[in-house]
Amino acid sequence: MTLPARRIAARAEAQRLLAHFAAQGAEEVEARVLQPAEELLDLYGEDIRARAFVTQDPLRGEVMLRPDFTVPVVRMHMEAGRDPARYAYAGEVFRRQEAEDESRPSEYLQAGFELFGGRDPAEADAEVFATLASAIPDLHLRAAMGDIGLILAAVDGLSTTAPRKAALRRHVWRPRRFRALLDRYAGRTPLPEGRAALLAAADPFADAGPEIGVRTRGEIEARLGQLRDEALAPPLPAGEVTLIDALLSLAAPLPEALDTLRGLEQDAPGLGPALYRLERRVEALERRGVAVAEVAFEGSFGRTTLEYYDGFVFGLFAAARPDLPPVATGGRYDALTRVLGRGRVVPAVGGVIRPELVVQLRGAA
Repeated sequence: MTLPARRIAARAEAQRLLAHFAAQGAEEVEARVLQPAEELLDLYGEDIRARAFVTQDPLRGEVMLRPDFTVPVVRMHMEAGRDPARYAYAGEVFRRQEAEDESRPSEYLQAGFELFGGRDPAEADAEVFATLASAIPDLHLRAAMGDIGLILAAVDGLSTTAPRKAALRRHVWRPRRFRALLDRYAGRTPLPEGRAALLAAADPFADAGPEIGVRTRGEIEARLGQLRDEALAPPLPAGEVTLIDALLSLAAPLPEALDTLRGLEQDAPGLGPALYRLERRVEALERRGVAVAEVAFEGSFGRTTLEYYDGFVFGLFAAARPDLPPVATGGRYDALTRVLGRGRVVPAVGGVIRPELVVQLRGAA
């Protein structure tokens, strides 16, 4: 059966991108299509099931069609123990879609560039962005950036309990859940009725019925204690909530966003280290010839992607086609190396381009 012309063109584009990344010193690597599901579920929780194809292998147990390349490439790198290193790859990834169409297929190509190690994270961030942008300059894409590190720093600076901070950090990548928790902790919304009734009960186990499941009674009692402590904790200060709202709603050209963030830092000194990293990144981008005044900074950018990005995040979009997903995306994921490196951390940043979208946009030009 003959492949469609666009599919042939997309594969050729993937190979061209690989050559472009290789010219930047990247080593080409491959990753198995079937990845161990347990590892991905441990990393992202059961939410990943709604976005990935999971099946059962008689020898390897539960496996998943790779939802992306980053996790297997990080695992490979951490096992090899090589620093610094640059890698490139190209191949299919698989994601469930609520409604599949030409721009959002359940199977599509990715071509990627990953950079591990190095002495200067700001320079590495700028290199990855510039490498991807320079691979497709003819498309004249709109660039947007964010920084998950700023959001995490704002959460860490809240005047509240450690469990509340941990819950907010865990849900940074789930905006609706994050907002619901923030509003509850701020006293803007009451406890859910069911939880309020449970905590008010003199004996929560009185009408609970038989004990089933894997949790012991002691574990359940400990969790109830945590919920009581949370309900008794004082509400978040209004000024701190306002600061997080301002950070998440920030949308401006990168230089203007820096000025706004410097203003926010006056009331939130904990933002200082993350803001300093952002300033150094902007300087590194300028040294590489990136017109930073044309780059949009969005405070919430990157919060609906897979949850390994913990710092710099970016995307390249077709401004004339807002219906399309980003043509390229990427970011920093140092925390992921700690998980897969069993405690050893390596600075890591990378990004991917979707060859089918590149071909589609060139065909429309």
